[in-house]
Amino acid sequence: MKNAIVLLSGGLDSATTLAIAVAQGFNVSALSFDYGQRHAREVAAAAALAKHYNVARHINQKIDLAAFGGSALTDTSIAVPKDAPASDAIPITYVPARNTIFLSFALAFAEVSQAFDIFIGVNAIDYSGYPDCRPAFIEAFELLANLATKAGVERQGRYTIHAPLIKLTKAEIITQGLKLKVPYELTHSCYDPTPAGKSCGHCDSCQLRLAGFKAAGATDPITYA
Repeated sequence: MKNAIVLLSGGLDSATTLAIAVAQGFNVSALSFDYGQRHAREVAAAAALAKHYNVARHINQKIDLAAFGGSALTDTSIAVPKDAPASDAIPITYVPARNTIFLSFALAFAEVSQAFDIFIGVNAIDYSGYPDCRPAFIEAFELLANLATKAGVERQGRYTIHAPLIKLTKAEIITQGLKLKVPYELTHSCYDPTPAGKSCGHCDSCQLRLAGFKAAGATDPITYA
């Protein structure tokens, strides 16, 4: 079995990505982040998913992206948009350089774990317009990974950044996840949950999730406020 690192946020997409990596026969370790996000409820969801899939090792890394601000997800003085109309503009929920930072940590974890496969649940179809969810970004980071590591330079192996959901709609992701029996009841997607941890149902992430389940002809098993 080849080793792999899965970036596991605790959301719907990362849970499906974890299930795909497991189904493909990888020996999976998972990496999650407590980065000062207002929806830190997802950290507990990630832990529950890691336990469900018996991952070899699950690290919850604490970093402080809230120190920089610039996003509604890390600055509580900025409201999370609710029921927002579709727009081509990059939304205020974009966290500056988040996936670049996350993948850099995953790369370090991979190198010491002798893992040349890194999985990330980014999506470029039904998503919020974040620049670090595009195929060009994934391709660029894969090139960087093989240039910037001892393992890559010494040709011990070639790093591959797997983004199995990147060209799927949310409905297609959910359909595939249901086939893999992903426990979506353990996941959390909401950007602005209630103090009790219930999803708001109105933020961009909730709307995408609800529309995806509806289009897939399935019922979302989580509780909404």
